[in-house]
Amino acid sequence: MTDLDSIFSDDWGEDHRSGIVAVVGQPNVGKSTLINAILGQKIAIVTAKPQTTRQRQLGIYTSADAQILFVDTPGIHKAQNRLGEYMLGAARNALRDADAILWLLDAARAPNEADRRIADLLRQLAPNRPIVLALNKSDLLDDDADLSQHVALCDCQCALQTSATKGQGIVQLLEALLPLLPLGPRYYPAEQASDANLRFLAAELIREKVIEHTSDEIPYAVAVEITRFREGAQRTQIEATIFVERASQKGIIIGKRGAMIKRLGSAARSDLQSLLEARVRLDLRVKLLRNWRSNEDFLRRLGYGYSKRGRD
Repeated sequence: MTDLDSIFSDDWGEDHRSGIVAVVGQPNVGKSTLINAILGQKIAIVTAKPQTTRQRQLGIYTSADAQILFVDTPGIHKAQNRLGEYMLGAARNALRDADAILWLLDAARAPNEADRRIADLLRQLAPNRPIVLALNKSDLLDDDADLSQHVALCDCQCALQTSATKGQGIVQLLEALLPLLPLGPRYYPAEQASDANLRFLAAELIREKVIEHTSDEIPYAVAVEITRFREGAQRTQIEATIFVERASQKGIIIGKRGAMIKRLGSAARSDLQSLLEARVRLDLRVKLLRNWRSNEDFLRRLGYGYSKRGRD
């Protein structure tokens, strides 16, 4: 297995492997951070708030001898609304489709009831899928830390200590996952890192800035819709609407004399210009839509693809 500095080839041999790896775990355990670290670039937003990831997102890792399709799933939790049901459904569907499971556990704390529910879900939906345990946040552990309770949660192929934030254990994870995948060709060009389009990534980057800069109440009640995305020779014009559920939340995002919305726009514009490698004009507006997280028509409009299957 080559390391992260491998020079990727455009062809492959008969021993080339490719497959889908579902990345699962509790909210805020480091799934998106780990995938970004594996790919060496940011394809998923990351914040300190749980349930930041809402949709299935594909991270494509390509080396000379493999192409691994990492499916970043929403954190598995108890659904409280239609959006939560969709998120849980997305995680369940990823398990059904996967060739292997990468389960992230917080190594810095003892397993809890939520971890045991995930173990039950894996036995129910993916009984024959090989599992690799990533004992994440291992940089916070003492040298004599006992991780036997974590390993005992499931019948796994192996358990490895990782630190997504520091990039530790990534090569070992890839080496463990590779033999678990079927033989097959590449499904995406070697240079492609995600299947997400630019409108989706732009909306996610804006939502990330809202989560980072506003109070604890806002992250779960905010959605972002791109209403205009036009790439031009001189600059890209992006218009986006930030949806909230209560008037008080709208006031927080706009801020006194518009200070917060300007701050959000400046931070998002900087990241968008790095993403697009072009100048960006970004216009943000805030709109109140009560109980949007339980509005199935609105969820479909945002691309969550809500369906009755999401309630399984």
